[in-house]
Amino acid sequence: MSATFKIRLKALDQLLHEARLNALLITHPANWYYLTGFTGESGALIASKGSATLISDGRFTTQAREETSSVRYVEQKGSLMESIGRLLREKSLRRVGFDPSQISVAQLRSLRKAARVHTEWISAPGLVEALRIRKEPAELARMRRAAKLAGDVLTGALKLLKPGVTENEIAAEIEYQMRRGGASGPAFETIVAFGERAALPHARPTAKRLRKNELVVLDLGVILAHYCSDITRTVYVGRAPARVKQWHKAVQEAQTAAIAAVGAGVSCGDVDAAARQILVGYKLDRYFTHSTGHGLGLEVHEAPRVARGQTARLESGFVVTIEPGVYMAGVGGIRIEDDVAVHTDKTEILTRIPRDLIEL
Repeated sequence: MSATFKIRLKALDQLLHEARLNALLITHPANWYYLTGFTGESGALIASKGSATLISDGRFTTQAREETSSVRYVEQKGSLMESIGRLLREKSLRRVGFDPSQISVAQLRSLRKAARVHTEWISAPGLVEALRIRKEPAELARMRRAAKLAGDVLTGALKLLKPGVTENEIAAEIEYQMRRGGASGPAFETIVAFGERAALPHARPTAKRLRKNELVVLDLGVILAHYCSDITRTVYVGRAPARVKQWHKAVQEAQTAAIAAVGAGVSCGDVDAAARQILVGYKLDRYFTHSTGHGLGLEVHEAPRVARGQTARLESGFVVTIEPGVYMAGVGGIRIEDDVAVHTDKTEILTRIPRDLIEL
């Protein structure tokens, strides 16, 4: 992987040149992993033309040296901000970019004090994310595996849905099976929502027990080899009434339309509109309360946003979720979600379990 990291750092060099920056301060763990392979959760990476230096404290010294070979490692002395300032002065790096969404006001104040008048701090958001958004073949291979594991875990969880079981019990079993399958953990807090709680798009599992004739929404994802997956299916415990079948049919058609709209060169807003147009036809669009999807990769929520009015265009290598839903307060909700990879001349659905309404 060291060759891969060197290529990524070289690509970042070009972005620094275009932004007229001498260096970029990287404080987000997913970004420094992408550029170096370092999996520690504390530290900072300073990338400058032709070189990069990782700073972390003594807890991670051995780990950093084992995991990184393409960058220089410096053990933190004093506070992290003091160590960063010292390095910037030593290397005479004057125009230093930072991402304002990843550094607090207090941290920036400390950095300015540590670097002294030597450094000009330039807001430079999203530079590493601009590289991460386009997945390489090796990344896509990992994401296929993560998607398959998520599907296998969800399929297994369906067998556990019996009246009397609690949301907490199903969520615990789901996350146990993730780790048994090789995942380092869930990509986000697993959503298990029974009955009227299925109307909450981000419902957290509770002690609520499953009853017959209830909707169940299962939304889960795994982190496997550092990459995330994200899948949602909705089932009905009992024989679904006609209105539930109609709602599910509408959401399934909306998702099918949105997936069909995905392609290189297509705007994210147009993909979102494809889903909403179907729900308008069923007079359900006012019950669709969130965006159609989001980017996926080292983090479960990445660029781009697949949402109303978004003008960013999909490109080959992007991976997005497509997850329309409808939510009826006091009754329940229905969401269907899959992970979709964009290629130059086709799309690829990474999550491959059936999408039809399941009656248990």
